[in-house]
Amino acid sequence: MGFSGKTAVVTGGASGMGAATVRELAAAGADVVVVDRNAELAAEVADDLGLAAPVVGDVSESSFCNQAIATTLERHDRLDILINCAGIILRADASGTSDSQWREVMSVNVDGVFYMSRAAIAPMKAQGSGAIVNFGSIWGDIAAAGVLAYCASKGAVHQITRAMALDHVGDGIRINAVCPGEVNTPMLSYGRKTPPTVEELQQLADATIPMKRLADPLEIARVVVFLASDDASYMTGAMIPVDAGYTAR
Repeated sequence: MGFSGKTAVVTGGASGMGAATVRELAAAGADVVVVDRNAELAAEVADDLGLAAPVVGDVSESSFCNQAIATTLERHDRLDILINCAGIILRADASGTSDSQWREVMSVNVDGVFYMSRAAIAPMKAQGSGAIVNFGSIWGDIAAAGVLAYCASKGAVHQITRAMALDHVGDGIRINAVCPGEVNTPMLSYGRKTPPTVEELQQLADATIPMKRLADPLEIARVVVFLASDDASYMTGAMIPVDAGYTAR
């Protein structure tokens, strides 16, 4: 899967699965633009890989998303791949979710995917080709207790993926989603009063995951890169679970 001569944008590219995806795309020859709101971490990833300066900002703002795509085109004259990885989680039920918390999760997880994808469609359509890979989740199709807003947001991402795939299949643009299960990233600790210990994470894996282990971010990134590649040329509108058998039950 070579990406020489292709340009990719990765949101949420400063850490976790986003950073792993940046590394895999860069190793395969792509020119990668890192987009993230954490300037320090984004710069570390870009510097480590010899990439151009990251584009720093919040994907929940449509003007920033337009700017990120415009900056990419100014630098590289084309856009071949968009990876929408930026996302946040809120660990709460309905009664524990404030208006502002609900809006924040939806703004980042849903609006960000929509704004970035909308901005990317025009240059991809002009080229007659392009690939968008959204980060959904197993919780976009099944539910879990205590993460209401996150589940709802990922369900919306899945429907954005399907609808946009159908809208743009005639434009040469493929749009798919990867749906990770439990992955060993900072998000596992986000929103918890006490970060889980190694032993607690293993107990979680033993109790809920058929393979009895968490995924490494690289294992998710490799599927993302496949979906972005020409090897997935007959795939669009697909939700691909990468969950160690979790949803097979």
